[in-house]
Amino acid sequence: MADIISFPSLLVGFHQNISSIETRISRSGRLNHFLSGEYHIQEGHRICSKCNNTAHVHGSAQIHLSHIPLGNELSTLTFERMRFKCPCCGSTWMQDVPFKAKGHFITVQLETYAHDLLEKGLSNKMVCSITGLGRNTVKDIDMKRLEGLYTQVGTDGKRHLLKPERQTTAIAVDEIKIHEGPVFITVIIDLETGHILWIAHGKKKKAILDFIEHVGKDWFDTVEAVVCDMNSDYQEVFEDEFDHIQVVFDYFHIIKNFNEKVVAEVRKDEQRRLTREGNIEAAKALKKTRYILISKRETLQKKDQAAINGKIIVHEGNLFPRSEKLAMGNKEQKYDDLIRENELLFKLDLIKQALDEAYRSRDEIEMTELISNIINICQKTGNKHFQWFARLLLNHFEGIIAHASLPYSTGRLEGLNNKAKQVMRQAYGYRDDEYFFLKLIDSSRHSQRGNQKSHRKSD
Repeated sequence: MADIISFPSLLVGFHQNISSIETRISRSGRLNHFLSGEYHIQEGHRICSKCNNTAHVHGSAQIHLSHIPLGNELSTLTFERMRFKCPCCGSTWMQDVPFKAKGHFITVQLETYAHDLLEKGLSNKMVCSITGLGRNTVKDIDMKRLEGLYTQVGTDGKRHLLKPERQTTAIAVDEIKIHEGPVFITVIIDLETGHILWIAHGKKKKAILDFIEHVGKDWFDTVEAVVCDMNSDYQEVFEDEFDHIQVVFDYFHIIKNFNEKVVAEVRKDEQRRLTREGNIEAAKALKKTRYILISKRETLQKKDQAAINGKIIVHEGNLFPRSEKLAMGNKEQKYDDLIRENELLFKLDLIKQALDEAYRSRDEIEMTELISNIINICQKTGNKHFQWFARLLLNHFEGIIAHASLPYSTGRLEGLNNKAKQVMRQAYGYRDDEYFFLKLIDSSRHSQRGNQKSHRKSD
């Protein structure tokens, strides 16, 4: 070890004493080599910044700086740092160490190494493991990196997000739950690139208005569509502020409302009704059928085919014994039995197929007819859940049929829910929301780098 460790060419002024290397066990159980040496007084170290006189040495203090790891083993530089005192004005100061990272007892080289690992997309946990640095140190290095990439200091002396580098034709807006409580944030992305453009606390109009103020109204000149959910605050802001922008409600949000507020509720109501009427067998048949009722027929057919092919969904355990489990079939048949025996479930099937057909259409007149037909079916049932869905479609009619000519999807934005959870898991948790937001922005750039394709649905 003593024959190969030497740092003078990298650390100006530091001369290692090759014969005095002490090896200790760190708290993490890794070997840590303490490399003792001397840091010579450089030109200018003795000059007083206040009176420009030459100071004398007024003592010293030992300093330890973590340095770049040697494979799986850590290294630490140890040397005396001089203290100077000016004989004229009495000022004292510590010797400047240019290879010490600002704010941390690590070398600039180790700071750069951690920065580069984070730049490549490694998680905070992995960087801590590789470098031997603590979580707070890695977070500080990463925060400095992210601020340099995505923020700038404004005239008020505070940091603000940089404005988007490019204009776009479509943006998507959605809220994401980040903490229990619940605590929501509003996220706006460029649908062409997938880049996050804005993150704000809450899910009210102010989040959108702040974004408009941030980028300026001229930035929206090229924007033709804003894709969002049924949040009326989002819709109202864009309709009030811009005449040329069309709000679009995509298939995901419509079908999500249909599945959660209609299919699930109708199934539960029918199960309770059948139980009251004493039809226990029919009520039992509705148990655990939510997945079947919300699935497309094509999905059920694929599940049945997997069962025919003998697909294994749970493999037999060797070390921890468990039984092998095969995919179960007859899902399409069970679905057909359910809708044949229950009129309301049959109506659900009609609406589900009609919604799918409507959102495949690229003709606004055709889509208008299909959505209008769905509204009529819902109203004629007399069921409160169907009628609620009819009102939802009526209240958002223009934004729904706009999908025919502006077939944008919020698929990328919906994926951010999973991305947010993944980013949280890969770190030690984020108590600092601003840091978490910058991590999300960075992850959207990292995952979409080089992908400039439009995110329109294929015809």
